[in-house]
Amino acid sequence: MAQNTEEVKKEPVKKVKKPVVISTWNHGLPANAETWKQLKAGKPALDAIEAGMKIPEADPNVRSVGYGGYPDREGKVTLDACIMDHNSNCGSVSFLQGIMHPISVAKRVLENTPHVMLSGQGALQFALSEGFKEENLLTPESEKDWKKWLEESKYKPVINIENHDTISMLMIDEDGNLSGGCTTSGAAWKMHGRVGDSPIIGAGLFLDNEVGAAAATGLGEAVIRTAGSAMVVELMRQGKSPFEACKEITERIYNKHKNHKDMEYLQVGFIALNKNGEHAGYSLRSGFNYAICDDEKGNRMEDAKFKMSWDK
Repeated sequence: MAQNTEEVKKEPVKKVKKPVVISTWNHGLPANAETWKQLKAGKPALDAIEAGMKIPEADPNVRSVGYGGYPDREGKVTLDACIMDHNSNCGSVSFLQGIMHPISVAKRVLENTPHVMLSGQGALQFALSEGFKEENLLTPESEKDWKKWLEESKYKPVINIENHDTISMLMIDEDGNLSGGCTTSGAAWKMHGRVGDSPIIGAGLFLDNEVGAAAATGLGEAVIRTAGSAMVVELMRQGKSPFEACKEITERIYNKHKNHKDMEYLQVGFIALNKNGEHAGYSLRSGFNYAICDDEKGNRMEDAKFKMSWDK
């Protein structure tokens, strides 16, 4: 019997880049730095993410996250956050008030409850039972801006102001495992009780440890309508690169919203990280950037590619 001498071509094995930490916006730089420090000290991935995200949460100059975040139209700072590990364990809090670090409360939900999400007064009760301290998160600066807004009380979400919005973070650790988190004070001057995409697993954040991770920023309503981050991960499962996946879902959001009342001020952006440590970002409109940290080039900012400019 003749032997088949044809060689079977094998796909080249891609070298995995790890660890890698990627997070949205310029406040991602100090967040990345702390997360990286924790990782290199041997801390578990979720502990490192929590430590990094606590930096912008406690910074009163970051006006869209935690302490000093812009309030809702009633003058109340309300917070959303979530965290997810490589085993698909998740913790989330929404409409949380009076707690400096919602990312830490979300992590306790993951660790200490049978649930994924706690909201509002229930989330606050849980936080207090876990030893968190209730405090006023409305700074004089944010209160001043809120009172100025009250003079006209016109609501129009404005994204990219001072380059600030939700901070979302994705990571692949030394073991090649993925994890991620989001934390935000949400849209300024929103209706009391509004919850965006950031605490919703599958919208603001999603990961599958066999495939990759994705997270969103921008107008949460548009991301929720399209299950944005879950769809980015699903496209990576189908073989798309992180860039291709982010771009395709951004295009999908555009097509679904081009005749929508939100289109005038619509901005969404995604970051994605696959199992090989390859990363990308893409946004609907210009102005989105993200921080990336790895052993090769250190901690730096990258501008995301985008579909259109704000003047279109």
